[in-house]
Amino acid sequence: MPAVTTPHVYVHRAGDRLKTRISWLDSKHSFSFGQHYDPDNTHHGLLLVNNDDTVLPEQGFETHPHKDMEIVTWVLRGSLVHQDSIGHSGIIYPGLAQRMSAGTGIMHSEKNDSWRLAGEEHHEPVHFVQMWVVPDEAGLTPSYEQLEIEDEILKGGLVPVASGMPEYRDHSAIRINNKHAALHVARVFPGAPIRLPEAPFLHVFITQGTADMEGVGTLYEGDAVRTSASGGQEISSHSGAEVLVWEMHARIGG
Repeated sequence: MPAVTTPHVYVHRAGDRLKTRISWLDSKHSFSFGQHYDPDNTHHGLLLVNNDDTVLPEQGFETHPHKDMEIVTWVLRGSLVHQDSIGHSGIIYPGLAQRMSAGTGIMHSEKNDSWRLAGEEHHEPVHFVQMWVVPDEAGLTPSYEQLEIEDEILKGGLVPVASGMPEYRDHSAIRINNKHAALHVARVFPGAPIRLPEAPFLHVFITQGTADMEGVGTLYEGDAVRTSASGGQEISSHSGAEVLVWEMHARIGG
């Protein structure tokens, strides 16, 4: 892959995202998705999908297929039930990182009906971010992994939560099948800024709160920053924020 040598920073505001709104779903897409296609906005680095979804109770995505994709789900509020064709069934909630490697093919569903597995019926929507990264190679065996990461995040700083990079092998992170990509999560506390990694490609997404990024300015919930040949900037927050950061050392298509 040719080296990316020209630093570039692009701010993608929450209100500029593509949107899908139906009776049970409010979905905001950072990149082209489904019926929404923009040839100038198909991916960044290795990140193909960054969907910000809110699903009403008793509703959700019925069983559907995926193939040759690394899919990471991060719940912000509420709970999401995952069921798939390789025998996994469980509840994803805030602080629990989940990865599904679609490989040669997998069927799964995602619904806001956790009481069917445990607990009392609730009437709260579930709000989550789902991210798709291309794998290193096609035709892998489908697999699934999840990990409780909340305690690590509460310590502050950037925490690797999903990674295929050798640099983070010793960290508590679920493994994705791409050696050039890692997802970090940070709770940015007042007076405790974080520093972004340096990489050919970064995708910084504000999931909650308001933050200030060095050289960029104020970022609000749902805003994203895409950088090329950059990194090392500081992110701070006066009131607290949560940030998802994809560190990527390659891009789709070379």
